[in-house]
Amino acid sequence: LTRIPPKLAQPVLNFLEGFGQAIIVMIGFAMKLAPIGVTGLIFAVTARFGLDVLGSLSAYVIMVLAGLTIHLIFTLGGLARFLGGIPIRQFFRNARETMITAFSTSSSNATMPTTLRTAQEEFGVPREVAGFVVPLGATMNMNGTALFEGMTVLFLAQVFGLDLSLTAQLIVVVMSVITAIGVAGVPGGSIPLLVMVLEMVGVPGEGIALVLGVDRILDMARTVPNVTGDLLTSILVTRSEGLPLVPATAPDFSDEAAIEVTPQVVVDSPARPGVQAGL
Repeated sequence: LTRIPPKLAQPVLNFLEGFGQAIIVMIGFAMKLAPIGVTGLIFAVTARFGLDVLGSLSAYVIMVLAGLTIHLIFTLGGLARFLGGIPIRQFFRNARETMITAFSTSSSNATMPTTLRTAQEEFGVPREVAGFVVPLGATMNMNGTALFEGMTVLFLAQVFGLDLSLTAQLIVVVMSVITAIGVAGVPGGSIPLLVMVLEMVGVPGEGIALVLGVDRILDMARTVPNVTGDLLTSILVTRSEGLPLVPATAPDFSDEAAIEVTPQVVVDSPARPGVQAGL
């Protein structure tokens, strides 16, 4: 289009712009109907398995939230303490703004500006490291999503009465990690790829209807370890490169950090004749 006269290129540009706007309208229409569709799917699955499945669903939600919490505190917090040299309490205190933003938006991409600011100002990650690691992590480092997908596949397999072999469970683990890398950093981005993992191990994809009803709260919860992992990775990369962490608003976590105090020497000059001291 840049190599043809503007008069000929403009109709093509108008068509592409109009097509894009039409797609946006179609997506908006689908989003308005989504609650009705999800309700119908949940009703169909509940009618098939009975109301007892709702109790299992509640236990599933509790277990996923507990698993994400344990992973966040012990895995990520432990790595921050032993590899990053940052106390666990201090790590989460400095990361709280990013974690709150991630929980409220359910999007790693929407949280990225806050993640970048926290990495540089709270943890002292150099700008060039944060600018490379955080955007890459928002696309590929979905550790919370991988945990969610694995637990969801096992839960739905139990709902349908399927006994997954050890090989199938290993496939679930590997595919959960691989698909988590390709998940879009937007709310609900893991659901389409989760259906693919379900079909690979023989679990009916229609079971995803059970998860859709509670996925919003789970999406908010799993986004927190996703972005916290991005912060941790930027810290560990900084450490591995031998660069200092010099936070703007938080204490310096570098082992070699020291505060040098230069004493001020005040020299009293003798008053000149005829001049009063202090004037």
